[in-house]
Amino acid sequence: MALTSQDIARVANLARLELRPDETAHTLQQLNGFFTLVQQMGAVNTDGVEPLAHPAAVLGEVALRLRDDIASETNQREASQVSAPAVERGLFLVPKVIE
Repeated sequence: MALTSQDIARVANLARLELRPDETAHTLQQLNGFFTLVQQMGAVNTDGVEPLAHPAAVLGEVALRLRDDIASETNQREASQVSAPAVERGLFLVPKVIE
C-alpha cells in the first residue's frame, strides 16, 4: 500500500496540520517506509509460533528487577498549588472545555 501526496494532504487536513511541500515529501517517504516494513513483517512465516500475551512471557521464570512501589517523596500539594489561579479543596480548577 503506497500513499500519494494527495493522501498526505488529506490526512494533514484532517489533523489540522499545515505541511510545507518539503514536509509533505518527507512525511510521504516516512509513511511509505513504515508500510513497507509492515509488509515485510507480514511476509514472515509464523506458523507454529505461539502468540505472546506479554513480552515478559518469553523470560519464563526469570525474576524481573522491579523496584518496590513505595512513596519516596513527601506530599507537596500546597507548594505545587501556590501559583495556580484557582484551587478548591486541594484540586486545581480549570475552565470547562467540553460542552
